[in-house]
Amino acid sequence: MGRELKKLHMIGNAHIDPVWLWQWSEGYQEVRATFQSAVDRLDDYPEYVFTCDSSLFFQWVEESDPALFERIRAHVQSGRFQVIGGWWIEPDCNIPGGESFVRQALYGQRYLHEKFGVTATTGANIDSFGHNATIPQILAKSGCDSYVFLRPGPTEKDLPAPLFRWESPDGSSVRAYRIPHEYLAPKDDIGEHVEIAVGTLPDDDEEWAVFYGVGNHGGGPTIANLEQIRSLGLRPSSLRAFFDGVNGRELPTVRGELQHHGRGCYTSHSGIKRWNRRAEHLLMRAEKWSAIASSLGVQRYPHDELEQAWKLLLFNQFHDTLAGTSIAPAYEDARDQLGHASSLATSAFNAAVQSIARQIHVEHEEDIRPVVVFNPHPWPVETVAEIEYTWMRDTGASICDEDGNPVAMQHTRALTTMSSTRARLAFPVELPPLGYRTYRVRPWAEDQPAGPPLENEHLKLELDRSTGRIASLLLKSTGVDLASPSAPHAVVIDDQSDTWGHDVVAYDRAVGEFACTSVKTIESGPVRSIVRVESTYGSSALREDYVVAAGAPYVDVRVTIDWQEPLKLLKLRYPTSVDATEATYETPYGHLVRPATGDEEPGQSWVDVSGADRGLAVINDAKYGYDVRGADIGISAVRSPVWAWHEPRELEEGGDFEYMDLGRQTFNVRLVPHAGDWRAAGVVRRALELNQPPFALIETYHDGPLPQRTSFGDDGGGDVVVTAVKRAQDSEAWVVRAVETAGRETSARIEILGTTIEARFGPNEIKTFVGGEETDLLEW
Repeated sequence: MGRELKKLHMIGNAHIDPVWLWQWSEGYQEVRATFQSAVDRLDDYPEYVFTCDSSLFFQWVEESDPALFERIRAHVQSGRFQVIGGWWIEPDCNIPGGESFVRQALYGQRYLHEKFGVTATTGANIDSFGHNATIPQILAKSGCDSYVFLRPGPTEKDLPAPLFRWESPDGSSVRAYRIPHEYLAPKDDIGEHVEIAVGTLPDDDEEWAVFYGVGNHGGGPTIANLEQIRSLGLRPSSLRAFFDGVNGRELPTVRGELQHHGRGCYTSHSGIKRWNRRAEHLLMRAEKWSAIASSLGVQRYPHDELEQAWKLLLFNQFHDTLAGTSIAPAYEDARDQLGHASSLATSAFNAAVQSIARQIHVEHEEDIRPVVVFNPHPWPVETVAEIEYTWMRDTGASICDEDGNPVAMQHTRALTTMSSTRARLAFPVELPPLGYRTYRVRPWAEDQPAGPPLENEHLKLELDRSTGRIASLLLKSTGVDLASPSAPHAVVIDDQSDTWGHDVVAYDRAVGEFACTSVKTIESGPVRSIVRVESTYGSSALREDYVVAAGAPYVDVRVTIDWQEPLKLLKLRYPTSVDATEATYETPYGHLVRPATGDEEPGQSWVDVSGADRGLAVINDAKYGYDVRGADIGISAVRSPVWAWHEPRELEEGGDFEYMDLGRQTFNVRLVPHAGDWRAAGVVRRALELNQPPFALIETYHDGPLPQRTSFGDDGGGDVVVTAVKRAQDSEAWVVRAVETAGRETSARIEILGTTIEARFGPNEIKTFVGGEETDLLEW
């Protein structure tokens, strides 16, 4: 086979997709059956070693087959049932937010430690479709020194060697190994599999690892596999033995992300993408306000409920689920489970803010209704709040702050058509960091002068009434116009690729543009102006409401799409006048600069192009696929391949197929024009404010110990952003997670719930503090 067989570490495993071409209930059973087979083989073959990841799988067996779980526990303690990964599940490694990756490790490693007395030392995302650049830092700070993966393969990404040192932007690193050939093998003869794997490895006498075992739908190594390994003189081994065996080997260093595989995955199934983003932010909001309520003694901290919700979210970040590549019924399950997670989060948040609001001293004033607006971010936020009410319909309304100072207000469209019963109003709020402020709605109207359409002291937006494109986006501080109106906006792309988007580098085969049918002002007042652009293409309709609020240094766009175009993709493009050859993308707990060549790329909630004197950041609350061509930013809004369609299968003409993402969806875009670069424009915080907006609660008057305006924390508003505040896993202390977001060393002073933290952060560094003291990501 071209090398000494004794140099090969044969890694017996069973890659298990708990969801893919089947629903999770079938995956649940396949886990149990696979583990039963594994321990049977371990009993019969004393030299055999079985390797498995995903802590959730053990929980499933524990709850459904305690006797099997005890057999597994015994083999784990003997070292022959090897646990790798250390994460709750094998997630998609581009789409989840940074905090989700931390929780994968937090809950996954702690479960292994609690049940087996071990933690994984080798991370594993064997089948995920690309790997973000922050992963080495998360691994290194949660007990792992190594990592294994398969994709992207050799034809997708050139690496200096199969084994290398993988380094995050913060400087953290782990040894990483790209699995040769495949992670699975036939159930009978594995000779050809081993031959091909060996043939892809360097022709030297070093130690290497080869994976084998029936996989995807579980299975693991068969009796025939083990008998053949014996007959060939191969060595059943573990990844720990492999990585220990290569200690001291000089390795090349690979910095940054490991991409790409299946670029369509960043966009496939808009629903799961939106549900994921929403659930992440609902949970982080709930934790912060539950911590505050608990610290005030008005609510218990709902630790178990929030952990259950996080684990439901983490499970549905499994790579074939979140990537949109599973069968349609799997997304009914995901909708229900993510809905349950979101419900648990909103219930915890509601209990917290209702209990806090009840403690605010609000004096009685006849016919006046107090409104408490909660800011979930540890920095001051200025935005527009909206409330809907059932009183004062005939007399009108006005608003003042806690000191009686008048606040601008304007009526907006109510959510109900019963206009005689309900009314809705919008008003600007200035909120203290991680705190609340009380406003009052009064039963009399005051003159509210209209403002100029789509203009404020920061910017002026003009829309072309014939094309619906942005004709001008003027940044008043510099006089620079960011728009490039000659370039198209809502571009329809011919997309014949499969669900994964295999072999796609760029979605660039444009076949048309949505045609504008209407541009009209739907709201104008002292708080904001809104202009609606409606357009159509084929059987599809697009509605975009451009919102410019008084004092806001950005433009919000409320997007509604009714999409009816199979095998096509919609790009919402934001062309600019910036002179740029590269773009900055938000990644999980980080950012990366990539060439602006038009390639499809994964990103979190924002992308930015910046030049010498101007720049534009494009933020959204639901999408993950982008491209940037020069200074033209594109969001992949929707694509409609056939469900669970994988090359090389071709779609026969006239075939009976179901297409993804046909129908109506909504999301929000925020355009942030700026001078200088994205750091000075506060883009990271602007994005968090869009995705985790303040919350307005109508209250009543009552006594209480709390003032009408207060703050419970402040991260200083600099490069270090506090992203999570929660109860510790092992104590009553509070956990604070903070991230350096600008890519430069800095100091931070953080005050949260009476605790002051002063720390030095390296570029792109994630830090966790428990009770004010720094720990690792596992809170140990």
